[in-house]
Amino acid sequence: MWRARGQGEYVSHHADRPHDPEHGRRADPFPGHPNLGHTQPNRRPGGVPRPYGSAAWRAPYPGPPTPPPPPHVPVPSPDTTSGVLWAFVPFITLGYGTPFSFLYAAIRRGSWGLGATAAGYGVGTAAVLTLMQSGNPFLTILGSFVAILLWLAGTGHAFAVRASVFPRETPRNRQNERAVEYARYRRTLRDQARALAAEDPALARELRIGRPDAPRTYDDGGLVDVNHAPREIIEALPGMTPELADRVLRRRAETGGFVSAEEMAVDADIPADVLPLMADFTIFLR
Repeated sequence: MWRARGQGEYVSHHADRPHDPEHGRRADPFPGHPNLGHTQPNRRPGGVPRPYGSAAWRAPYPGPPTPPPPPHVPVPSPDTTSGVLWAFVPFITLGYGTPFSFLYAAIRRGSWGLGATAAGYGVGTAAVLTLMQSGNPFLTILGSFVAILLWLAGTGHAFAVRASVFPRETPRNRQNERAVEYARYRRTLRDQARALAAEDPALARELRIGRPDAPRTYDDGGLVDVNHAPREIIEALPGMTPELADRVLRRRAETGGFVSAEEMAVDADIPADVLPLMADFTIFLR
């Protein structure tokens, strides 16, 4: 026998079923109807389907897949390889590449100060070469001493200004970018669903556009059909409050529904600052 357990819900008790001696099991309460027995908990006795709102109802198919939230993406470290290699040029070349290294930095940054520094190191390098080729032992030793000074000074100077020549770029936050892309994708889905509803309202109702409370496979981007959605869905709209939801439902019952967000705002006395918040997520199917 069937016994009511809740609103719109019926359960069967196996102990109350007649025994089927032929198959060693209890007989189906609906003989001749293979689809109406205890394997169909979403039907009332006699094969009458339960309404979607019943507690025991289960969707015959899964709803639209919900994309996972954007995963945490670690902030990438800035690429400093080029800056380190540039700073090592004076050291590797024993100071003779320092003028060319700073000339490159001046061109890269468009800096007259770095250009003057490159010119100064160029003059110093030329003076070292002149002293070392003079043939005078004293001048040769002096030139070697100055060359060592330029070598060490150029290397230290390059590492000191490396951060200004190759500044660290602010890394892009990939997690935020993915969130923005996903929000834009959802907005595109809403626009497509509205276009489909305007072209074929019957198909939109069949796809349950704007009804996140109903089983469906079509992803409408989060639209809410104000003319048919239940209270808890309407109350979840951005900017909606229980008081505003009461007004919307009361006016919907009196007028049979709305045709646009603007009409809803006028009939239900929606504040002007709240309407833009919910307009992007509402649709009005008749």
